[in-house]
Amino acid sequence: MRLLIMGPPGAGKGTQAVSLAERIGGAHISTGDIFRANVRDQTELGQAAQRYMDAGEYVPDEVTNAMVRDRLAQDDAREAFILDGYPRTVDQVATLDGILDELGTPLDGVIELVVDSEELIQRLLKRAETSGRADDTEEVIRHRQDVYTAETSPLIEVYSSRGQLIKVDGMGDVDEVTKRIDAALPS
Repeated sequence: MRLLIMGPPGAGKGTQAVSLAERIGGAHISTGDIFRANVRDQTELGQAAQRYMDAGEYVPDEVTNAMVRDRLAQDDAREAFILDGYPRTVDQVATLDGILDELGTPLDGVIELVVDSEELIQRLLKRAETSGRADDTEEVIRHRQDVYTAETSPLIEVYSSRGQLIKVDGMGDVDEVTKRIDAALPS
């Protein structure tokens, strides 16, 4: 099964993606993990990304797309994977479509975790307290939520129009959300 998981910051994407990858016997492909691995291993793509990251700039799509292309071509992602954090733009959706066409691996579904915005803010404020992240103020968290909504709504529309969108209630504890995801997946 080849899936993509989407949801705003604090929705539990990472937690759900890791356990879902295990359940489907596939790779958990997180763009954050890909960036860190390429930078750590000093790959050509990692060095290119590092220059942008060091300057506090957005890593260009061509670098991100190339990293995702390389990762999707690895053996552990051939039969099953869950993409976490990619695509983030409509242009990246088109690139992902091309990559998957090249690999002969169509996307089976797109999970959207839907969580009340006030619940998300409370989750992230709690996480900020326990992790000691002073930059996670309520104002910053609300701004991140607004940015996510503005940037992601076009992607949700694309996948919905294709009949690939699987909306899952992300409220409640991890196990409850996991059960809802499993119940909603295509057979």
